[in-house]
Amino acid sequence: MSIFKYEGRDQQGQLITGQLEADSEDAVASHLLGTNITPVSILTHHEKHQHGAAMQRQLTKKAVPLVDLIFFSRQMYTLMRAGVPILEALQGLRESTPSDRLAAVIGELRESLDAGEDLSTAMGHHPEVFLSLYVSIVEIGETSGTLPESFLKLVKYLELERETRERIKSAMRYPIIVIIAIAAAMLIINIFVIPAFASVFNKFGADLPLPTQILIATSSFTVNYWYVIVAFIVALPFAIRFYLSKEAGRLKWDRIKLKLPIIGSILYRATMGRFALAMAICVKSGVPWGQAMLVVSKAVDNAYVRGHVLEMRDAIERGTTITQAATVSNLFPSIVLQMIRVGEQTGSLDNLLSEVAEYYEREVEYQLKNLAASIEPILLACVGVMVLILALGVFLPMWDLADAALGH
Repeated sequence: MSIFKYEGRDQQGQLITGQLEADSEDAVASHLLGTNITPVSILTHHEKHQHGAAMQRQLTKKAVPLVDLIFFSRQMYTLMRAGVPILEALQGLRESTPSDRLAAVIGELRESLDAGEDLSTAMGHHPEVFLSLYVSIVEIGETSGTLPESFLKLVKYLELERETRERIKSAMRYPIIVIIAIAAAMLIINIFVIPAFASVFNKFGADLPLPTQILIATSSFTVNYWYVIVAFIVALPFAIRFYLSKEAGRLKWDRIKLKLPIIGSILYRATMGRFALAMAICVKSGVPWGQAMLVVSKAVDNAYVRGHVLEMRDAIERGTTITQAATVSNLFPSIVLQMIRVGEQTGSLDNLLSEVAEYYEREVEYQLKNLAASIEPILLACVGVMVLILALGVFLPMWDLADAALGH
């Protein structure tokens, strides 16, 4: 099969361009006529174009940054709101986007649309770029004729997701810098300071206290087996990534991180906010409950919470109410369960879920503002312990040597 580049006119006379993979030009022409497009020209791609397409497919395997996806969604909303056809809108975005990866994805979306697929189906071929929530909302927009509004909902969701991620990164920047500074100080002390004191102590041949022996042993290991430490530091990220790539490892870690001191409560509230917002969008868009819960389970980005959401889905499909399923899951506090109950009874579940999402958003924002103040005492305690160990290890033998010299 070869790749053909074509130009044609639709029923309104607008120019349509694209490319198809087919056995012959006749096959391309038959396909275009079957989609109400009158072919104007059909040309065979050169080999270099085929290599370019292969490179394009490699690019689309990589994830697209969230900010680029927000830009794409907002531009799609604006263009479709103005009545621009989808193919023309995609072509314009492909040419204007500064991201090569996103341009490659848009190019493949146009190819899929040229082949007769729906936009949601075409997006479903790129799960590393478009989450199931994204695809489902686009599908609902296509079937209900409200595709521009669907893109607007996705813009709001993605912007909130981006703000939450940036807040967490910003709040963690200070503790990470302090921890790196402590580790660097320990490394310098082990390599340069402790060996100098050790040589002095060895000259006197005195019995050294336990803290000093521990410091000297640690320093000796660092100096003599530095390559082991370097290998461990280099291998650790790969080992963690391998462990998290396993389903059991990811499930265990996602459960543990929600219970970590200080940071665990922030991650829990951010996950619950993501659940509530995704669920509100699905309910407001009319997504069936079974599909909605499946979509939301992937949107929460936590394997432990995903398992409970899928259990809620199974319970709802067996006839259990949403409130009962949420109560059994043990994921939500009483105030959230009460809002879900009221929303289910009054038929305004989407509005109350949006309020739940806003509640968690405020909670996350408040905790992130106070994160540095919460972590600072812990960091100070770690620094104090390190200084105490160094002081005991260095000064205790010096005091012993001074006493011995005075007694002599």
